Amino acid sequence: MLDVLRVLFIPLVPIYALVIGVRNYLFDVGIFKSKKVNAKVLSIGNLTVGGSGKTPTVIYVTKLLKKAGIKVGVLSRGYSRTSKGYLLVSDGNEIKENVETCGDEIYQTMLECLVPAAVSEKRVFGAEKLINDFGINAIVLDDAFQHRWIHRDINILIFEQRFLLSKNKLRKLGLPTGNLREPFSAAKRADLIIINRKFSHRQNLPEEFQKHLDGKNVFTAFFHAIGFVDIKTNMFYKPEEFRGQKSLVVSAVANPYSFLNALRQIDIETTNKMIFRDHKIYTEDDIHNIRKQFYATNAQSVLTTHKDAVKLSQFNKESDDIDIYYLQIELDFDRKEEFDKYVLSKIK
Repeated sequence: MLDVLRVLFIPLVPIYALVIGVRNYLFDVGIFKSKKVNAKVLSIGNLTVGGSGKTPTVIYVTKLLKKAGIKVGVLSRGYSRTSKGYLLVSDGNEIKENVETCGDEIYQTMLECLVPAAVSEKRVFGAEKLINDFGINAIVLDDAFQHRWIHRDINILIFEQRFLLSKNKLRKLGLPTGNLREPFSAAKRADLIIINRKFSHRQNLPEEFQKHLDGKNVFTAFFHAIGFVDIKTNMFYKPEEFRGQKSLVVSAVANPYSFLNALRQIDIETTNKMIFRDHKIYTEDDIHNIRKQFYATNAQSVLTTHKDAVKLSQFNKESDDIDIYYLQIELDFDRKEEFDKYVLSKIK
């Protein structure tokens, strides 16, 4: 059904491409201008719609800068939030908002690395306010590769390896048929490119894409499955403690394949699962359905992603009779020291 819809939207692809092409041309020739702010700006983004691993990368880079003694802040658009305009998410000491008002990705980031953070559709305004209010000297922009109104000192572009290896040609077309926000040629704007293989082995990339990497700083990243965390008690458990269990898998992320693949690699059964759309806002009805499925399948635990856990934890009272755990993952690089050195050299 999805591929049928993709085909129906093909006539709209050239129109979308024309709009994007004109916009980028106006920036390239200087008619549209990027504004500099009084701090180093590091942008993290992708060319596809969701699923590349932006949030773990934002967390990794923010922790890297913080550990290096750089006063860093995070700015996001706050996709799927219920609020509008500029909103302070964290002052660096505590989280000021809930997940609905600020969005699941920035909320998850703040749970991992508490720094001054805000959401704002207008990135220049948001960055300037964050800088003025907290005196930060570096800003990590979440999902900002296409937001060219703000100047950045380093432009990081992420690709999911599985998407690049896909044989589905429809997926590699532009929106609204495919998953591409911009053509692969837009990679020329990147200072650094990350190929995220997630939980898969490193593979050679197709030649039609490889040409866009020439002359670029390219790094491969991957995920480690650290263990599971109880969303009610925050107690940590090793992966092997869940092997052989009958679990119910719950996920609402852009690309659930990676999460399911990670569970399979640590010998966890994924037959019983409830997959929702990305950025889903859970309701009490959803919790009721999860509980119903939990008991219907005789599951011993509910396993979910960290992104889902920050939303499901709001229903701890409604789900007090079932155990819910999220898979704790960590981003790493095949050439970690070289990656860290490059980023720090651009920001310090």
